[in-house]
Amino acid sequence: MLKRILPIVVAAFALTAGAAFAQGKEKVVLLLNWYTYSEHAPFYLGKARGYFDQEGIDLDIQEGRGSGVTVQAVAAGTAAFGYADVPTMIKAASKGAPVIAVGVALQTSPMSVMGFADKNIRKPEDIKGKTVAVTPGDSMSQIWPLFLQKTGLKQSDFKTVAGDAQTKLNAVINGRADLLLGYVMDQAIKLQDAVHKPVYAIRFADYGVNMVSSGIIVQKDYLKAHEDVVKRFLRAATRSLEDAAKDPAAAVDAMLKANPKSGVRDTAIIGMKETARLYKGPDNPNDRPLRVGAKNMAETLDLLTEYGGVDKSQAGKAEDYYTNAYLP
Repeated sequence: MLKRILPIVVAAFALTAGAAFAQGKEKVVLLLNWYTYSEHAPFYLGKARGYFDQEGIDLDIQEGRGSGVTVQAVAAGTAAFGYADVPTMIKAASKGAPVIAVGVALQTSPMSVMGFADKNIRKPEDIKGKTVAVTPGDSMSQIWPLFLQKTGLKQSDFKTVAGDAQTKLNAVINGRADLLLGYVMDQAIKLQDAVHKPVYAIRFADYGVNMVSSGIIVQKDYLKAHEDVVKRFLRAATRSLEDAAKDPAAAVDAMLKANPKSGVRDTAIIGMKETARLYKGPDNPNDRPLRVGAKNMAETLDLLTEYGGVDKSQAGKAEDYYTNAYLP
């Protein structure tokens, strides 16, 4: 009789313990910078593999509508964590927004000028005589003049057409522009998906113009009150990025399972590979993901004060905007 009862008792205890653990998990919202695409795949992989669960975190990944909106939501306490463009966060923080980056994912800039490979535009001097599609006022258009300066190009060397993000894509797809300003793991993939032709990107970072890009941000008061949650979240996030870099296909599959409309598998894998290439910073290439170098952040702030619209009198120091203290 005891032998028959014992397995039932053990099973009941396991179910009770599991339920208690589930109830004890911290519910956390991660608000992305945009609609889900390959750059975000690591978070879906980490969730699917239970990394956040193992840290006692019930993770809710929500799509965003731009880094500016994500920064505002985190500053207001609407989302515990944001995945946003760190320079955009710095601009807001320099004006008083109570936010800070606790991990920087993209430490090499994804900013590029790109077009279809059959145009044979491979280096800056090939841009002469071509037409470039830009979005006035966005981060890339603000840094574009520095790229021109570094590469010896002048605005008179090429034509420009202006429009929003979709207009830029349409201009290149329809042949009204030869190139557009975009990110290697975003617009390049959208062009390939639309026309099924390879794209070649001339990266700003390859010509001495590098800024950090996407990272994990939190509200400062939330950080003070939930230090342990932040540490646990970052442990899981670090594992997620490391796994995604090793197995991009698995990361994309996890993303597509959670959100089937977030990409086309083959090109999304290419996008994930391009994303992983940006995890290494120029001054700390051997560090684990999310741990950013001091020189990299200082140079980013310098670029923002010189070209990106941050007031020098309000800028402060680079360390005012980030910390590595909560990373594993």
